[in-house]
Amino acid sequence: MSLSVEKLEGSMAKLTIEVPAEDFVKATTAAYNKQKSKFSVPGFRKGKVPQAFIEKMYGPEIFYEDAANALINEYYPKEIEECEEEIVSNPEIDVEQIEKGKPFIFTAVVAIKPEIKLGEYKGIEIEKIDTEVSEDEVMAEILKAQKENSRSVPVEARAAQLDDEVTINFDGYVNEEAFEGGKGENYKLTLGSHTFIDGFEDQIVGKNIGDKFDVNVTFPEDYQAANLAGKPAVFKCELIGINATELPELDDEFAEEVSEFDTFEEYKEDTKKLLAAKKEKSVQTEKENKLIDKIAEASEIEIPEPMIEYNQEQMFNEFANSMMYQGLNIDQYLKLTGSSKEQLMEQIKPDAIARIKSGLVLDAIAKKEGITPSEEAVEEELKTMAEAYQMEVDKLKDIMGDKELESIKRDLAAKEALKLVVDNSKEV
Repeated sequence: MSLSVEKLEGSMAKLTIEVPAEDFVKATTAAYNKQKSKFSVPGFRKGKVPQAFIEKMYGPEIFYEDAANALINEYYPKEIEECEEEIVSNPEIDVEQIEKGKPFIFTAVVAIKPEIKLGEYKGIEIEKIDTEVSEDEVMAEILKAQKENSRSVPVEARAAQLDDEVTINFDGYVNEEAFEGGKGENYKLTLGSHTFIDGFEDQIVGKNIGDKFDVNVTFPEDYQAANLAGKPAVFKCELIGINATELPELDDEFAEEVSEFDTFEEYKEDTKKLLAAKKEKSVQTEKENKLIDKIAEASEIEIPEPMIEYNQEQMFNEFANSMMYQGLNIDQYLKLTGSSKEQLMEQIKPDAIARIKSGLVLDAIAKKEGITPSEEAVEEELKTMAEAYQMEVDKLKDIMGDKELESIKRDLAAKEALKLVVDNSKEV
């Protein structure tokens, strides 16, 4: 194997990877063994046609695609592990040479970590942010707890209201034709939750159990199902049931049920303290972000587009994982919100750019200040990680490569750089 790196404009690089001819031969043989059961040739039992015979009949290229994919998947990760450049995007792969008896050569165009011209990062002025917790904020938190401890009570003597949970049957039609996904039975819907298309829930308000009625809506122009986007639809509905939310009284008994306190006043005071601590942490994060934004604005940073796309994809996957913890897969979320992956990726883009700039700025500050984390700090971080993964620290070290360890050290250095920026800032 050999690797050569050619730096391109705009923080891009072209990696050329050469795989020995004998390894390419092995890969074509592996491709043959994978596919041989598909070939049926008179005079041979199925799956027993020799590789040379198949290559003579169809040409040796018949196994090239599988062989190339296998070699790229095997050798690209190995080579970038040895590459001195920090690669920050997915590769754009091209095969340069694929021929029997010759080395297999492919290229990978990638983004590499861009250099930045760092602006001033000490003595940055930032507006002081109020951390006082208001009475309204305290009551809003208590009302949230009240709602979380509410109970659902069936009602029959009145019409549906906002905040009720209704049970409905519905059939959706566009141009008098039923469409896929437009039918639901015994579907539970909280009125005012904006779960359905705008206007749908409002038209259930005022209806009584047993009522059959039409709900008229128009799908958004950017609706993910192109065949429905921008089209008017009619949902034929039947209201099956209504459940009202019954809230507990805000008194000493409520405090005893939801907290460790005996009186409502004690619970309220503790809520204020918890909110103050939470707000202090939030304000600190906001302050840090604003400082980094100011430094980034004063710095010269050119981010390659593939690096942005790579970070967008990472953030999209993080969001999808968070949805799974809430019992919703990403496809269900997109369907419920009437959006697409492309739209969500576009929404993520500003945050991806901000994340990249923050990382580049802090790395540059750490480098300029000569910040390196102590062995004790690295060991403590490894211990925290091991506890999170429920494994021994030594075992974590055994499975961790040099690049992963360097990444941990870089993250710790970035934290120290951020502290330096905050400590040297001025509130006005």
